[in-house]
Amino acid sequence: MTRDAKFEDGGEGAIALRAETRDDLPVIAALVQDAVLPITEIAWEAKSRRLALLINRFRWEDKAQAEAEKRPYERVRSLLVISDVTHVASMGIDRSDRDVVLSILDITFEETEDGAGRVTLTLAGDGALAADVECLDVDLRDVERPYRAPSGKVPHHPE
Repeated sequence: MTRDAKFEDGGEGAIALRAETRDDLPVIAALVQDAVLPITEIAWEAKSRRLALLINRFRWEDKAQAEAEKRPYERVRSLLVISDVTHVASMGIDRSDRDVVLSILDITFEETEDGAGRVTLTLAGDGALAADVECLDVDLRDVERPYRAPSGKVPHHPE
């Protein structure tokens, strides 16, 4: 996993991560927790066998520094790509409503004996997006400069 990416204008701090093992995936899952995306920003490219999601993620990696510097919390547009996908299924998502905004809670991988498996994105509201894959290959890359979180608040999950 790497974190040496730069934004197009040369600024540092962009995330570029790849998960190829079960141990790598929790890092990406933690960074995309509470990411939001309109349903229209999901693309299943059957020919290239990729599932791509353009997400707006909270910059969890910057939370402590933002608090210390007393500056606003930030979000950043990122591309989440799952490769080697053979099939995609959605559960509990109204795909006919183009105005739906989804929120990612978690990403998990269930491996089968042959190394293939299923990557599942658990969504708020009891929804899920599942991708059957030949092997685990998930990329997360920031694609735009961070921006101030509209609410100015950190996402919170009651215990």
